[in-house]
Order: sequence, then structure tokens, then C-alpha cells
Amino acid sequence: MFFRWDWLRPVLTAPIVPTLGPVHPDALSVDLFEDVLRAAVTGGFLPYDKDRRWGGEKDEKVLREDVVHERERTLVPTLSRRGRGTVRVFAYGVRDSVADEAAELAAKLAAAHDVVGARVVRPLGPDTAHPRGTRIRLKDFTNDPCPDPGGPVRPVTDWPAVVQETFAPFAVTMAGDGLAFLDARMRAGPCGPVLGAAVGGRIVGAIGPMEIQPDAVGRPRLMPQYFAVLPEFRGQGLGRVLWRAAMHWGQSHGAAYQLLQTEVDGPSDRLCRSEGLASLGFIRVEPV
Repeated sequence: MFFRWDWLRPVLTAPIVPTLGPVHPDALSVDLFEDVLRAAVTGGFLPYDKDRRWGGEKDEKVLREDVVHERERTLVPTLSRRGRGTVRVFAYGVRDSVADEAAELAAKLAAAHDVVGARVVRPLGPDTAHPRGTRIRLKDFTNDPCPDPGGPVRPVTDWPAVVQETFAPFAVTMAGDGLAFLDARMRAGPCGPVLGAAVGGRIVGAIGPMEIQPDAVGRPRLMPQYFAVLPEFRGQGLGRVLWRAAMHWGQSHGAAYQLLQTEVDGPSDRLCRSEGLASLGFIRVEPV
């Protein structure tokens, strides 16, 4: 056992685990941190890693020999070789100085591993004043019903062929939101359904893939989705209808919860707030 829970737990201001991302507070444990250390040796995916569904090899791994674990601070560096490479240091600690210490470590390790990127990842609590970055949202399916919102939304494959054919150009237009990647995955092999909103005989919004996998303690979770609406069709309620349709799908297929990451005060963040999702904290990523 490398990590001491009595040292680590007090500085976990938000439920973020290196290489895994946000986790449900009920699944947060010292075992998750131990697991990511073991995965750094094997190079494979953990059984409950959300990225496992895309196949291939795990890109990001913990630099286990460079972990700093002390009573009031824990620094966990990770390395990704994607693109020109990035070192990220997850900085756990309540003192402001932990961010400076993490930045120094990130710069040193980026140089040592000959990569271009160096980042500090700082988890912050839900009561953080003037937050920036990404908010962690929790949708609990066990609390309230998620009825079918109706509207022009159905799985893309259930639309007539002439409408289905419009998904590819829509995906290209919304490539910046990940829809081109999603389209490629749909063509490459089986994946969960993608819900599409159609207006005037063409797809103008989508959310997916809709998939459920168990978390580290076996609870079924709705996996994160790509979600976009064409700019000229925003402000008409289509995004809310798509989102509610996704939540209806998740609840009706047995998901216990979903975790989302939203840009602070962005459109998705405002949507989640208006829909009553809980805020679990923030992730602030700063370049070095």
C-alpha cells in the first residue's frame, strides 16, 4: 500500500482520480489511487476506466516513481505521449503553495521525458469562490423520474434513411464538439445508440453514445456523451429536449447516476443547473 488514506482523504476537495477523471463520491477510495499505480506498470485499462470502451491502449499513465505523498499534500504526475506529449501533475492539498510545487514538478518532468506540454490539475471544492475551469456535475437517477420529453428526437438509426444520411455532414460541422470522432466510431463498429434531433428532414443536434458500464464498486453509471446542436438551431429548446431524452434513456436502462464535466457558466453548465444537478467541485487546469 503506497497511499495513506488518512493523509489523502482530507485533501480530496473534489472526487478526481488521476487518469480516471471524476468518480462518484461513494466510489472514491484509496483503492482507486492504488489501482492507477498498478495500471502504470501493466499499461492496460482498469476494468472501470471510462476510456476502455474506445479500445486501443491506455495513453495516460501515472509516473509512479515521481509521486509525492505527504500528510498535507499529494502530487501525482501523469504522462501522455499523444501529440507532442504532456505531463500533468494532479495537485491535492488545501494550501495555495501546492499549485506552485506542482508546476515546478510538471516542468521538470516534461523536460525529463522530452514532451512539450506541462499542466497542473487542481481539484477544488464545490464552495470555491469565483471558480474557473470545469465543474463536476452529478445526475442521480434514483431521486426523481426522468420522463420521455417527446419532441423530434430518436436514435439516429431509427430515422428514415434520408435523414440518417444527414448525420455525417452534421458531424463534420460539429467536429469541434467531438461529433466527427463519434461518427467514425459509429462506422467502425458497434457502440451505444446516438440520439438525434431532426428538423426539416435533417439532423441538427445529437447526444451519444448511450452506454452504461459499472463503476469501481459495481454501480451502473451512464457514460459521458458527446453533445452538440447546430448554432443556428440553438435557443429553441432542442438541447434541453436532447438532454432529457438521454436522461430518460439512462434511467429506463438501469443507470444509477451520471457524472458530467461542464465549462463553468457555459451553456451546458447552465442547463445542468436549471435541471437540478448537484455540483461536486471543480477542475482547474493551468499550463506551466
